[in-house]
Formats: sequence, C-alpha cells, structure tokens
Amino acid sequence: MIYVMFMLLFGLVLGLVAVASNPSPYFAALGLVVVAGMGCGVLVGHGGPFLSLVLFLIYLGGMLVVFAYSAALVADPYPESWGSRPVVVYMVVYMVVVILASSFFWGGWYESLEVMEDEIEGFSVFRGDTAGVALMYSFGGGMLLVSGWVLLLTLFVVLELTRGLSRGALRAV
Repeated sequence: MIYVMFMLLFGLVLGLVAVASNPSPYFAALGLVVVAGMGCGVLVGHGGPFLSLVLFLIYLGGMLVVFAYSAALVADPYPESWGSRPVVVYMVVYMVVVILASSFFWGGWYESLEVMEDEIEGFSVFRGDTAGVALMYSFGGGMLLVSGWVLLLTLFVVLELTRGLSRGALRAV
C-alpha cells in the first residue's frame, strides 16, 4: 500500500508540474484532471472513499465549466504543447525546485502513510468521511455561500490570466 500511495503522490506532483508549466489551457486542463484523479486516489488510500468520489465529481464538473469558458475565450491558433521548448524548460525548472524542496523535508515523511482512518476506531456505525459530509450540510450554509463566491472570483481570475496578449473576447475589461 505504501508503494501505491507513493505512486499516487508522485503522479500528483507530476500533474501539478504539468499544470504550472503549460501556458495553454487545453493541455493544462488535462493536467488538472490528472491532479484531481491522483489526489482523490490519495484520499481513498487514507480511508475516505465517499469524500473522494464526491470531490472528484464536483471538481471535474467545475473543471469542465472552466475549461469550456477558457477554451471559448482564449482562441489560440497555435497552442504550446508539452513538447515545445519553453514548456520543457519550465518543467525542468519546476522539477528541480520540487526535488530540492523534497530533499529538505525528506526524513520520515513516509511513516504517516501506513495509518488508515478506518482502522483507528474499533466498531463504528459511521465512517469518518460520511459523518463529515453530514456536518457540512448541517452547519455549512454560510461557508457554502462563501465558497460559491470564491469559485466565481476564481473563474474570472483564470479567464483573465489565460486570455494572453490577444485580449480574447473580453475587450471591455
């Protein structure tokens, strides 16, 4: 199980590097899907399959909307792919930064991967992730409104960042 978690975390870091290094929204959206899948796999490994499924479905739905808006507004005739020279340079630089940062924090990080959440308590009727979802729906109404507002603001920030020099369809902004 430790090797599976290691591979999921390694895929998560590679997906994050792919998102950070690619200026084109077409390929960056694919990297975000990989990051969402790997992150949800890490959640499943730590004992949260229901939360992982809900997060994966909601995140992919939100990414579909952001990708549709950014692809419609950023009409780039020749997008940069993962094989182009500037993207490869950015990927190498980001991987060097990740390796240097991980060498700084290397000692004993893998010991926490062995403990699963469901094995901590004995016999329980509720799982940890489903009880958390019930608590979120009972006391989280205000936080839901704040989260919706933050997601709307994030959508406009992403559209502003991905439109590039051609100004796209947002000419009045």
